[in-house]
Amino acid sequence: MKKYLSILFISSFILLGLSNDLFAQVTFGNGPLYIRVDAYGAIRIFTVEGTDTLQHINRISVLAAGNPFEVMDYWNDLDTEVPTELVANPALSDYEISGSYNNAYSGLPPNFLFEQNVYGWNDQKYIVVKCNITNRESNEMPMQPGLDVVQYVDYTWENDKIFYDAVNQILTQFENHHIGIKTLSEQTTSAQVFEWYDGYEVLDTNYYNMMNEGTFDTDTLITDEDGGVGILGGEHTTLQPGASKSFYFAVAVGSTGSEMLTNMQEAIQKYYFITSVKADHNSVPDGYVLEQNYPNPFNPSTAIKFGIPEASNVKLKIFNSLGEEVAELVNEYMEAGTYTYNFDASKLPSGIYVYTLQTGEQLISKKMTFIK
Repeated sequence: MKKYLSILFISSFILLGLSNDLFAQVTFGNGPLYIRVDAYGAIRIFTVEGTDTLQHINRISVLAAGNPFEVMDYWNDLDTEVPTELVANPALSDYEISGSYNNAYSGLPPNFLFEQNVYGWNDQKYIVVKCNITNRESNEMPMQPGLDVVQYVDYTWENDKIFYDAVNQILTQFENHHIGIKTLSEQTTSAQVFEWYDGYEVLDTNYYNMMNEGTFDTDTLITDEDGGVGILGGEHTTLQPGASKSFYFAVAVGSTGSEMLTNMQEAIQKYYFITSVKADHNSVPDGYVLEQNYPNPFNPSTAIKFGIPEASNVKLKIFNSLGEEVAELVNEYMEAGTYTYNFDASKLPSGIYVYTLQTGEQLISKKMTFIK
């Protein structure tokens, strides 16, 4: 049904007003960008050119792999749990579209819940997307997030250039405009780029293999009239029943490659704001540093400050007195600098907790006390 509706939508694109009602799509325009999210969470990106809109991304949708060769994806699985809607008074941005999507369309594993928030700001050429992925299985599950990106740069399928920029860790697509997609909450572990072909999205095996290829397509693909696709895979984790993990990514647009990269850096700063991380790239320590949280004891929030002397993949986690992980605050690639995370423990019981900073082979731990 979703595939039929999507094809029908494309064929009747010019009927924008009718399309919004018919397909439960929600939009916002922030000045330079026009963002559309459909009933099942797919994100479509446009620029505003005078009185017209010009599409650049046909679809970005979240993937989540569970057990081997089982992937929850847009085409085969997603159905609406909480309808896609425009948030009336967003707290973290100027514009926000939210929605929740389950696997009821197929009923096939993995049984995850996607809770998605798309954030936008006035006059900015980027968005930040959060997808909270919850394990609804009765047993613990492996989980690997990812993205399925169908390009449409400058409203054409052909002659788009697509490649994975390994230096900046950005899936890059350009013709006249430049579009970048970057995972923010963790490193990209696999990036595949290929010519679109009918049925690539049908088998979970295809998605799973591409998400776990472990290679990066850095050579430029020039698309033909069928267009191109990019598949990104994130890091593996294990979710207990009812547990969740937040997966963040950003999309940035520019008239040139350098403008897109500049806008992506601004998107990263917004990500730090949303996730309560403050960054100071002018204060670079000589070594890896994890400071004592302040205040300590605390109720209910405290600041955790750490510093890294070079760009690294950083994990900041909280453990209870039994050694069980209760929160993952940071899991991403970060530039050298000093960072502060404001941790809110209001949902946890009083007690002594251990927080750890892991960067490669470096592991630093400290204790803190939460008293309600």
